[in-house]
Amino acid sequence: MIDIASLETMFSNIQKSTDWNIDGPMLWGYFFTDASADKLRTLASELDQQGYRFVEMFIPELDEGEDEYYFLHVEKLEPHSVLSLHQRNQELYALADKFGVDTYDGMDGGPATT
Repeated sequence: MIDIASLETMFSNIQKSTDWNIDGPMLWGYFFTDASADKLRTLASELDQQGYRFVEMFIPELDEGEDEYYFLHVEKLEPHSVLSLHQRNQELYALADKFGVDTYDGMDGGPATT
């Protein structure tokens, strides 16, 4: 699980390394994985109803012997503080659990685009 200390480090690095407005709306990407594309499609539909935008679902490049799985990427334009992003992560962990998805794999952030 992603802890608050990791989010504090991420926010600090963004502030030091970029000119992004971390205090305003940013484009946040959220990621999930599962061996079942159907489970991820069902989750994506639920996330769509919650205002997330579907970006892609794909099978990542695998190392020899790795089992095939699918990767779901959704995004949402929203402002976050360290604490609100921590809360969002907790909600997404719970949603993955509710839909029986293997993992909520975390998030990344980028500048809001117009």
